[in-house]
Amino acid sequence: MKNNSESKLQSSNSDKGRLFNGLMKSVLGIVVILFLLLGFIVFLVFQPDLSGEINSESEAPKAELSESGFSTSAEVVDGKDMETGLIAGEGLELVKANCTNCHSSALITQNRFTREGWHEKILWMQETQGLWELGESESLILDYLAENYAPTAPQGRRIPLSGIEWYELED
Repeated sequence: MKNNSESKLQSSNSDKGRLFNGLMKSVLGIVVILFLLLGFIVFLVFQPDLSGEINSESEAPKAELSESGFSTSAEVVDGKDMETGLIAGEGLELVKANCTNCHSSALITQNRFTREGWHEKILWMQETQGLWELGESESLILDYLAENYAPTAPQGRRIPLSGIEWYELED
């Protein structure tokens, strides 16, 4: 009887050992998969432009360097530069090169000033924000801004009513 119970005990212990080893392999596999997923998530967080980098290799560059060394965008749609949203015109490249180095083009498009107002803004940026001297480019930049981003006449909520035949309301 002792042999039979001892063999059952050994068999039970070997089954437990095999079960434990299988369980450990499963846990180890799950841990490896979790580490791979965590690594992938961290990679995506720090490299969000992965798809843009892959596609950019196959596409032709949209901007080329001009003789002056500034990047020029040839893509203009509906009279606006597609890169910045600024109105296309003479002086656009100077504005892109000097203004959008420090701030978004949205700061230009949302403002409306006279030539003097734009000049005051440039002086303020030079005095307080570290804008460099614009030299000969300043007058061309001011021409562009005054032409394309000048104040507009205020407009009412609707055009005045005309050509309407009015009638009296009766009680």
